[in-house]
Amino acid sequence: MAIEWDRIGQPQFDRIIEALVHRLYEATAEVVHPVNGRGGDGGIDINVRQGERLRIFQLKYYPDSLEGRGRRASIKKSFKRAMEHEPYEWVLVVPCTLTPGERTFVEGLAGDQEVRITVMDRAVLDDRLAAHSDIERSLARTRDDGGLLEYAKIMNREQDILAGGTDDLRTRVHELGRVVDDLDPHWTLDFARQGAAVIQTLRGKHPRAQEVSPIAIRLKSRAQGIDADLAAAMERVLGFGAGEDLVLPPEAVERLTVEGPEWIAREYSNVGVVWRRGPQQITAGTEAEFAFLADDDAVTASYRGELTDFGEGTAGRTLALTIDGVNLQLMMPHSPGVPSTLNYSLEIAGRDTGTALRAISLHRRLLEDGRFHVSVAGHVVCIGNLTESTSDEALRDLADLRELVLDLEAVQRHCERYFPVPLEIPARERVLLRLARRLVDGSSVINPFAKSLKCTLNGTGAPVLRGLLGSAGMFQATRPNCPVTIGGHTLDLGPVRIFHPRITVDDAAKALAALDTGNFAGLELTLRPADGQCYRVILDSALETIPPEQPVPPAPYALDGYPEPA
Repeated sequence: MAIEWDRIGQPQFDRIIEALVHRLYEATAEVVHPVNGRGGDGGIDINVRQGERLRIFQLKYYPDSLEGRGRRASIKKSFKRAMEHEPYEWVLVVPCTLTPGERTFVEGLAGDQEVRITVMDRAVLDDRLAAHSDIERSLARTRDDGGLLEYAKIMNREQDILAGGTDDLRTRVHELGRVVDDLDPHWTLDFARQGAAVIQTLRGKHPRAQEVSPIAIRLKSRAQGIDADLAAAMERVLGFGAGEDLVLPPEAVERLTVEGPEWIAREYSNVGVVWRRGPQQITAGTEAEFAFLADDDAVTASYRGELTDFGEGTAGRTLALTIDGVNLQLMMPHSPGVPSTLNYSLEIAGRDTGTALRAISLHRRLLEDGRFHVSVAGHVVCIGNLTESTSDEALRDLADLRELVLDLEAVQRHCERYFPVPLEIPARERVLLRLARRLVDGSSVINPFAKSLKCTLNGTGAPVLRGLLGSAGMFQATRPNCPVTIGGHTLDLGPVRIFHPRITVDDAAKALAALDTGNFAGLELTLRPADGQCYRVILDSALETIPPEQPVPPAPYALDGYPEPA
């Protein structure tokens, strides 16, 4: 239904054109700025800036023609003032249809000036508004019956049975959505039903909805309903704009007030609030870098990752990155002189060993004093100084973690079996991992889990067996494989030599008696290192580079808190 331009009056005309211009340039203009002409507008009613180009819209409510007393003079005066701003285009907006003579007058205002002149008259306005019909319907709610008869018909249909099945449901939801769209020229509500709850989400019809038609939400909390964790979350989300959801239970909310257009303005009590931040200008996933600087600002180390969050609140800004398993959150206050806060956590489980080692190195640098800068998409966004604040115990823990990953990396490389760092490595597996690392490095090592060895005789080698049973002596044997299991993954280190310089045999007298009879096939022997010690192991491949006469002393485990085995 076309607007009755000659009946709506100047205020309604201005509101319609303002809403229309916002909608036309929502995607391309950096600035759409309506100016109240009552204080002297300099010839501008609405200006639109797109880069270096300025468009000036001059609104004149002349519903019949330009031929009234003083009308042409007023247009000339407005045009002359507008030219002081050097616009790319000057647009005259009128609700009448111009005659050829009136159009010639308007287009001739430019003279020798380099400016584009455009007329938006009744025909153009009707055409543009046809594509944005909700503007007229939303503003029509304030006059006559406001379309209430049509809305009543739609609502009555909501009470019907769904005779047409889901097609009827889609149609009726669409019609109800049209009613909601007509509430306001700048805002609408998206809605959904989830069980017994109806979820309503406020959405701007264009990017400048908040500028043109502000909506404010004021929250008064109850101190007794806010614990330390919730207070910290409120500071992060409300104070610094962190991207996490803030959930306030009803006991923490005394009053929630929504201020704005009449259709949404309301005060609530006994409600829970979920605060969820909207989309940001900087997209998560953008490349980011954390660089450490020398005193002369030269980069001494840098780590690349990606931006995970960027937001702003009442107290400051939040910048969050993830780099190789380190999650960093930098909270920067607006107030000068107030120190920023850097929160970070290390998470290497599930990452490959190379990534995990970089994460540990980054974490270690974050514990030291020094300058740094953060860049996003190649642009430095903040520069700061780190203050050392850690304990010797924390440094030892980090060093132990690095040693664990280095061991895992070396063993995986030797076996050509690659898998992520396990979530947990029990103490036994940690010892086995260090044992495996010593072996692949070519060392011999004491196996603390090998205190005895059982073997079954095949009835041969009696002279050698008599020497072994007679006194503690040297023993060695070769196994074709050496499997170790770490984090559910079994890695085979290859053929391994098991040995000890002094071996004793359980029930040696019984075994000697069997040898005397010559019937010792199938006899089981238990061999133990002397003095309660453990067997030693070395990879066969390492023995190829060691002269036979050279002793092979065991390498130490050197694990913090673990006593060396004998």
